[in-house]
Amino acid sequence: MAVVDRLGSLQFDPLEVAGRNHDLVLQARIAGYRRGITDELLYGRRLLFEAYNKSLNLLPTRELPYYRIAWETLDTSRTRQLLVEQAPLADKILALITTEGPKSSSDFERTEAISWWWGPTTAVRAVLEALSVSGRLSLARREGNRRYYDLTERLYPAELLQMSVPPREQRLHKTLSRYRAHGLLGASGSGELWLGIGPATLRTELRNELVQRGELVAVTVEGVRGPRFVVADEMPLLAQAQRELAAEAKPGALGTAGGAAPGCSFIAPLDPLMWDRSLLIPLYDFDYRWEVYTPAARRRWGYYVLPILFGDRLVGRIEPRVDRKGGPVRILGLSWERGFEPLTEPGFVPAFAAALAAYMHFGSAESIVPPPGAARGELFREVARAVPVQPVRAAGPSASRRNPAASRVATTSRATAP
Repeated sequence: MAVVDRLGSLQFDPLEVAGRNHDLVLQARIAGYRRGITDELLYGRRLLFEAYNKSLNLLPTRELPYYRIAWETLDTSRTRQLLVEQAPLADKILALITTEGPKSSSDFERTEAISWWWGPTTAVRAVLEALSVSGRLSLARREGNRRYYDLTERLYPAELLQMSVPPREQRLHKTLSRYRAHGLLGASGSGELWLGIGPATLRTELRNELVQRGELVAVTVEGVRGPRFVVADEMPLLAQAQRELAAEAKPGALGTAGGAAPGCSFIAPLDPLMWDRSLLIPLYDFDYRWEVYTPAARRRWGYYVLPILFGDRLVGRIEPRVDRKGGPVRILGLSWERGFEPLTEPGFVPAFAAALAAYMHFGSAESIVPPPGAARGELFREVARAVPVQPVRAAGPSASRRNPAASRVATTSRATAP
């Protein structure tokens, strides 16, 4: 829970190509992490719960009273209208869940398709979601992407559900949670950053109030336009970083006496570090777009690509695939930022090998299948000293046509293949 407490929230996304987003966020920060750890916190011990903060997030259950406002803001006229129109079905669902326990949409007879938030869906699914966003039902568990709902009062302690927090305090808490998770947000940014808080004028009021209360501190960052804000209780980390830079500690060695070899991690697309993508260019000289919803012909990097963090630098991109049946981890794409040489960069090869080994453990894999390419082969021959690497056959023209991703080479102005 320490990492969740530090970040405040973990963004959930159902896609499981390289791993679920929240699992990837934790895998990059926790040694030996496996997906079952979070599932137990969510559905077993219930120290975490799902609610809308910035999109759908996993949040500490003890903070539930500060996120109840999501039930009110999402309980819209459309939601209420649906529950009126489908009152007999809603009553049937609630009665069955009350007497028999958690249910999913598949536990009910298939109903006609109706218009819902994102498009047509079955009436059962729409009613379950309407009851959930209004707080009458909550998520009991997931089996794959199938959601099972139960009565909210059966899932969370009565004292939390009875606790009342004024709406403005809830909005202040939600605002602070965004700054805590990212660490260096500014006064603006894309609308996605501020979902569920309110219009720009209200956000400005809330931010100013947090500054006046001493919970946020305005800072300036060289090369970045406008003020940025740091959560006050994390200012000691900023002071520590300044001391280490003054002592010429190695990059990426925060928290270690005299410096240490930088580590390497694969960063989730919706990791808080990636939230403000406009900051990545001036701060890291790194241009990143999550391209899962971009047509294949227009993708610059790949379908589900993870930035590679080495020390305090974003140095490349990797596109891994996890086989849920226990097969090897396959790397479909790998590229480096211009000027970064993985084989000659001090400390990178062992750090990269350690990151691959951690990812293999996370994916319950026993080996790595690297992407094809002679230059990459040299890197993976070095990696193979520490990590099981399967040999790769040279990809001929026909193989490349069958799987274009297998021979992807970055060719943009910012990055080059190794």
